[in-house]
Amino acid sequence: MQVETLDEGLVRYTAPNGVRVLVEVLPAVRSAVVGVWVRTASAHESPGAMGVSHLLEHMVFKGTRRRSARDLALALEVRGGSLDAWTSRDHTSFQAHVLDEDLPLAVDILSDLVMHPLLRESDLALERNVVLEEIHGVLDTPDDLVFDLHARALWPTHPYGFSILGTPETVRGLTAEDLASHHQTGYHLGNCVIAAAGHLEPEVLLAALDREGWFAPDPARQPPRAPIVGAPAVRGAVHEESRDTTQVHMVIGSDTITARDPRRYALAVAVNLLGGGMSSRLFQRVREELGLAYAVYAWQHLYQATGVFGVYVGTRPETADAARDAILAELARVASEGIPAGELADGKRQLKGQLMLSLESPASRMHRMASTELHQDIWRPLSRVLADIDAVTEADVAGVAAEFLAPARQTVVRLGP
Repeated sequence: MQVETLDEGLVRYTAPNGVRVLVEVLPAVRSAVVGVWVRTASAHESPGAMGVSHLLEHMVFKGTRRRSARDLALALEVRGGSLDAWTSRDHTSFQAHVLDEDLPLAVDILSDLVMHPLLRESDLALERNVVLEEIHGVLDTPDDLVFDLHARALWPTHPYGFSILGTPETVRGLTAEDLASHHQTGYHLGNCVIAAAGHLEPEVLLAALDREGWFAPDPARQPPRAPIVGAPAVRGAVHEESRDTTQVHMVIGSDTITARDPRRYALAVAVNLLGGGMSSRLFQRVREELGLAYAVYAWQHLYQATGVFGVYVGTRPETADAARDAILAELARVASEGIPAGELADGKRQLKGQLMLSLESPASRMHRMASTELHQDIWRPLSRVLADIDAVTEADVAGVAAEFLAPARQTVVRLGP
């Protein structure tokens, strides 16, 4: 076992079979959180199998070789713990948050879910209906649906534009055999990352993982799944979808950078200042000064092969054009003028504060470790990250703003009357 100390209390273990485990000991808490990330998700799907990763994430909870669905639901809950999972574009994640004494049990259950799901056709008939209800819930929630529509408009031919949930047609067409094949090709040891944080003893965690077979010799060892090559995004397009709603829901945005890009801190500062809270430019202009919307904010997601920036606004049909124009005007202003020094200092302080506050949670610390490993990035201690944020200059922010925030680059999706 290769052992690397990355930070105070934080160690990365690499087993001979390639499995990597990241552990951060936090003596001041009484709980532990542990997760398994699989480098298989919606970005790895074909159009006809859209939603297979998400459906598989659901199906592993229907039963394993050692536990029924009820056993899985009760095992940690009756001890005050929790078990959760979700599918993103790049990864599928399974996580447990428990009292420190229950960490071996959490490892047992997570390993059972990831390694030994039954994936029975009889269970699929029921769970398919559950996922279809989830899809229909999004279709009935326009302020959720508009984000899916924007992704599809931005990447119409690439899996980054697919719906993570899939469509009713693709989900109805998936079989238990499809799920088993997806599990076999994606859920192998070398395609997983394990991370844990909290009040724990690394030796106890590693022993539990060893018992579950995570460090077993793997004669058919496969490397981690490579990042998906990004497709060119469609920029400057306008899409309108008519819906009988009382509001128009709009997303204005474009593709940006990957999660490893060194410009990510400059972009994060720009996005925060533009629409990251009540003090942001868009909130103050669109809501406070013009009274055009209740909800308006900017957001970003950085993936392995690309990224996305966007602005969401929900407003009445008669004020939708005015809201759009006000947002585009602010984007144009930041893209052409950048951010003045005083405002930039506030933005950097805000970003640092958000980061430090988030790291008071063991779950956030676990996510940070896993994210660094999944994106094949180098580990940066908190002091280094804070220094990198402090080092962001007016020129850095002006550069990302000019490239990514210019109105001509933005694809606009409008959903409503």
